[in-house]
Amino acid sequence: MLRREIPTQEDAGRVIMLAKSKLAPAFLSGSNELHTPLQPWQRWDASMQPLCYWNDEPVALKVASQPEHTWIDGRQWMAELPSRWFSLLSTALQVGAWLENHRFCGRCGSPATKLEAEFAMHCHACGHRNYPRISPCIITLVTCGESLLLARSPRFPPGRYSTLAGFIEPGESAEEAVHREVFEEVGVYIDQLRYFQSQPWPFPHSLMLGFFAEATTKRIRIDGVEIADAAWFSPRQLPALPPPYSISRELIEEHLAKWQTG
Repeated sequence: MLRREIPTQEDAGRVIMLAKSKLAPAFLSGSNELHTPLQPWQRWDASMQPLCYWNDEPVALKVASQPEHTWIDGRQWMAELPSRWFSLLSTALQVGAWLENHRFCGRCGSPATKLEAEFAMHCHACGHRNYPRISPCIITLVTCGESLLLARSPRFPPGRYSTLAGFIEPGESAEEAVHREVFEEVGVYIDQLRYFQSQPWPFPHSLMLGFFAEATTKRIRIDGVEIADAAWFSPRQLPALPPPYSISRELIEEHLAKWQTG
């Protein structure tokens, strides 16, 4: 569906309109989908960033200063559209955040110019070149037999619990980050780490590295800052879970499937 090649020859194609993590809807006639973030084929202008190919059609990104009232939040798009759209939406949101935040050189402060053949902002004053930021994070489902250790962030919707996650620090391996984050957030020691899979997470620019881990201690001690509550849950009595498009939900579903078939 998505071809990660930046269009360099086309001067027209589809367009995604983005502002402050919100994307403009476009309704397509003859489609079973209620809406799509891809605007009809149109001529591109210099303000647009060529992005990729979607179903072999060139796509560009146009970043506006403010969203209109009909524009839809990126998380809502991901919840409503089929999962095959995730890669396109994730790419658009991350590149859009990079364009908004790197209009000026981080070294000397001069205006930066975007390059055509790659995602790069170049400063002609000092020669510094900036690429989209990608921040590696770990996300971990801690288990003890069939039980799942899930936690609540103060930012979550009421009743929702999820897996534990955090940024990898300088000089730290992903495995070290798993041990550190789990102990810092809930005070639990773990072993038997097992890598699951990764997922780009465009809020705003993370790469989530998913792990399973088995608890060696069950007593919970929350940090009270990043974690508002945490508890052990049985597969037969679960709280509200993360949305299906998230790797946190995939970790949970993978564990549940194991115990349903085991």
